[in-house]
This record gives sequence, C-alpha cells and structure tokens, in this order.
Amino acid sequence: MADKQFDTIIIGGGPGGLAAASSLAAHQRVLVVEKDLWGGTCPNRGCDPKKMLYGVVESRVQDQRYAKHCLQGAAQIDWPALMAFKRRYTDSVPAGTEKGLQSSGVTTVHGAAQFQDAHTITVDAVHYTAANIILATGAHAAKPDISGAELLGTSTDFLDMDTLPQTMAFIGGGYVAVELANIAANAGATVHLIQHNQHLLRAFPEAYTQRLAQIMADRGIIFHWDTSVAQVSTAPAGITLHFTDGQSLTVTKAFSAMGRPANTTDMNLAEIGVETTKGGIVVNDHLQTAQSHIWAIGDAVAKKQPKLTPVASFEGRYVAGNILQTTTAPIQYPVVPHVVFASPELGQVGVTVAAAKQAPDRYTVEEQDLSHWYTYNRIQDKTARVTTVTDKTTKRLVGAVVLAVAGEELLNYLSILIHQQAPASVLQQWIPVYPSVASDLSYMYH
Repeated sequence: MADKQFDTIIIGGGPGGLAAASSLAAHQRVLVVEKDLWGGTCPNRGCDPKKMLYGVVESRVQDQRYAKHCLQGAAQIDWPALMAFKRRYTDSVPAGTEKGLQSSGVTTVHGAAQFQDAHTITVDAVHYTAANIILATGAHAAKPDISGAELLGTSTDFLDMDTLPQTMAFIGGGYVAVELANIAANAGATVHLIQHNQHLLRAFPEAYTQRLAQIMADRGIIFHWDTSVAQVSTAPAGITLHFTDGQSLTVTKAFSAMGRPANTTDMNLAEIGVETTKGGIVVNDHLQTAQSHIWAIGDAVAKKQPKLTPVASFEGRYVAGNILQTTTAPIQYPVVPHVVFASPELGQVGVTVAAAKQAPDRYTVEEQDLSHWYTYNRIQDKTARVTTVTDKTTKRLVGAVVLAVAGEELLNYLSILIHQQAPASVLQQWIPVYPSVASDLSYMYH
C-alpha cells in the first residue's frame, strides 16, 4: 500500500489540475486522476480546436472584406481537410499531456474517482490516500430536459464532425452557440440559432450584442427569438425541433449550447461534507471546501469569475502555493478579459458598462467608432467599436468593451493598462511597432 499514498491527489487532468501538479511535482508525491482525456476540455474539445477552426474561417471572412476593393474570389472551406488540420493537433494532446506529467515525477491514473472518506479515493477498486486533495473536475455540456434530447449533439460533437451538415441549428445564445454558429455559417452551412429571449451573450452590453447579432444575420444566420425547443423528433432529412410557440424546424443536425454545469456528481462529495450548488463546488476565499484540506479549482467551482482556461490555471498555481505554504493570503484575481470569437470578436474586461452607468459620479463611459483607425481601415472592419470606462478621480482606465476584428489584441493591451493601473498618459512614453493596433492606441486618448 505504500505506493498508494501521496501528499496531494488531484482529480482532473485539465489546465487547472495540470498547473497545480506542475507547481507541486518538485516538492511532493503527487497523483493526478483523469477519467476522460488527459489535458481536459480546452485543448481536446474546446478553445484550442475551436480557435483552429475559427482562424481558417476568419481568413475566408477577411477575403470577403477585401473582395470589394482588391481581392477577387473568396476561398472555400474544405471541411474534411479542416478537421484533419485540427486533429493533427488534438490527436497528440492526451498522450503528450500524460507523458509530460510522468516525466515530471507525477503519478497518473486513468479512471473515475470516488471518495471513500475525506482523505481516500478509489479508482477501479484501488484505494489512494493523501493529506491534500484538489478537485479540478471541470464541466460538461448541458442538454435540455425534454423529449428527444438524446438526438441533440454538443460542442464536442460539432468539433469532431467528419463532414459539414447542410443545415444545422444551435439551441442557446451564449459563447458556444454564437462561436460555433459563426464557424458553421462561414464554412457554408445554413445555420439557425434558437434563443428564448432577444439578448445574446447576457454578460455583455446589449447594444454590442445587438450589433453582433445583426452582423451574424447579414452573413446568413437565421435567428429564432423568444422561443424554446419543447421537443425533438427524428425526420427523414435529420431531426425536427418543435418550438414552444408552435413552430417547428427540420435540420440535418442540431446542437445544444445551453451552458456547462460543473462535474460534481458520482464522487460522493456530499457524503464527505463537500457542499455543491447549481453553480458548482462551494469554496471560501482560499478555494477551500468545507473540508479545509480539499480545494476546488476551475470550472467545477461556484464563483463569479469567468470559467476560463487561464483562470483555472491561475487557481491551480494559487492552491499549490497554499499547500506548500508559500501563499497564505486569500486569492486575488487580476482583471480577466474574455472574448467571443464571432467574426468580429466581442470582448470585455474590468468594470462593466452597466456597473459604470449605475455610478455616474465615479466613472466616465465613452464609446468610440474605431473604423477610422489605421488598422481597422486597412482591414476594412467598418463595425469596429470600443467603449471605455474611466475612473473620474484617477483618470485610469478600469474597464472596456471591444467589438472588432482581432479584438483580442486590442483587449489585451487595454487589460494591461487596467492591470497596471496606468493613466492614459503612459501611452505617450511608449514606442510600439508602427503601424499596428498598439500604435493606434494613441487615437483613443488624444
């Protein structure tokens, strides 16, 4: 039994668990348990493969922007070749990730973990014990609780389709629905998006999401507003979605994109005193559960911070510091930018526009048209915009919303200014590459 005892057990081999394991490996005996693919959702079935598809699709969209001026003909997407391109990356992720863990001295076990007591788990009837346990179990795609829900695919299915369906539908109005609908439509499919109200991406300002919805509609995406799917049934041409308003829609394939609940079931968490809610595992400001030696990180946690890969990695490193006693303070998150890759990209960071407008004595909110900036004029992005939130007393940038081609680049620059608590005048002391998005920042503060 000696080889089954560890200092720390990490349940989940995704970005958060890997960050914790990497930080602990040189100091402890560490076990990582993964029941699915090593590396987790992001590199296998999430952000990484999605961005590979998006990059190719966005190249085609840029061709279309130039077509009115200097480029003749737009490239066509070869979907099977695009899948082969993606798989050349994703196919090597699980084995490479596990090998990396093992080479750093971490023990790996593949299988589902269940708690026997607060310090002991079993995997395939083998017991493992540790002084510390980190729950990094991630999340999964949700499906509606309706008849025929098993006929719906998820983002996992979409990102591994061998052929592109002629028609498809996405149920939901969040990140996954918007991003995958954009990829599919620009790859040549007829795409429908079903949303229960008239507001996409509820975390973003409605004025921006309405602009994005119009851009998507102009590209051919068909929106079905103010309705939900009540039932799904088979049809000769695919499946039929029956709406709550009495209408129906038949498509080749349909995908549920209705959120990602935390993976918290089938581990006996309640039996060992770890509390969970609809949002995930309940933790304190040190990411500890009710059992102080059990931490939770990443998408499995009930928290207000965005459930993103870099956030999970940040939390993994923080918890490792707690375990090694190099960190004792409560976790303090930096500003977290987040982006929807939708051709163009919609992103925001820091103080939200809604919060700023509720405190007009404290903040200045300014919206600017960026289409005249050199960069956006060069690439013919006629809808580029930014809204900034500035503290009236310190004159420091504290929040921003961006809608632009390659918006993540501009948002990263603005995030750095916010993180460094820098006033706009700092841009006068910076000599960036010219011409570039960075050099265009001077237009924002003139």
